[in-house]
Amino acid sequence: MHQAASPAEPTGSSPGPAHQERAYDFVECPMRASAGGNKTPDDIDPTNMMPPPNQIPAPDQPFPLSVTREESKIPRAGTDKNWVYPSEQMFWNAMLKKGWRWKDDDLAPDDMTNIIRIHNQNNEQAWYEILKWEALHAKECPCGPALVRFGGKAKEFSPRARIRSMMGYELPFDRHDWIINRCGKEVRYVIDYYDGGEVNKENYQFTILDVRPAFDSLGAVWDRMKVTWWRWSS
Repeated sequence: MHQAASPAEPTGSSPGPAHQERAYDFVECPMRASAGGNKTPDDIDPTNMMPPPNQIPAPDQPFPLSVTREESKIPRAGTDKNWVYPSEQMFWNAMLKKGWRWKDDDLAPDDMTNIIRIHNQNNEQAWYEILKWEALHAKECPCGPALVRFGGKAKEFSPRARIRSMMGYELPFDRHDWIINRCGKEVRYVIDYYDGGEVNKENYQFTILDVRPAFDSLGAVWDRMKVTWWRWSS
């Protein structure tokens, strides 16, 4: 979910991020996660801009958190598996690593559960929107796309978001760039996240997403022109 990269390697050639390689251990057996799993170097994973998986409770953590991880519906490029979402404990530890301190907020255990559900729903919704765009390429890629990597760019507003802001609309509260593999071709998508108001308690959806292919190629420009025309002429 960053700048366009070189063509994707053949399926199976990439080892993938460490936290995804062992993720299925904790989808089926959360008790194994409580031991912290395999130790990995303390650095940022370039595929998702997250630190290595850490299932160990923080020293001053006020309450226990789940270490169970949920499997997504998003195919992971280079494998026959899907991406797996972080556990509540992993999410907590990642926020601490980025400078957040729980004492600044009045959090309860249920809050972390809801945060994870909202996080997962946002990603499923984003992938659903990407699949709509990728339907334009169903003939050239009948097997469908897979997600290669992604990353947040909350402080780097897209040109589209800046133009909307100048027209009086609110700026997005977050931005992600997702890189997908379209049968051997890497394609970058830009996702702007806007506040949609109250959280839907049935599906934990509250975010309005603006998902579109980045202007990295003439093909992407043509796709966006076609969709714009269809929207205005329908």
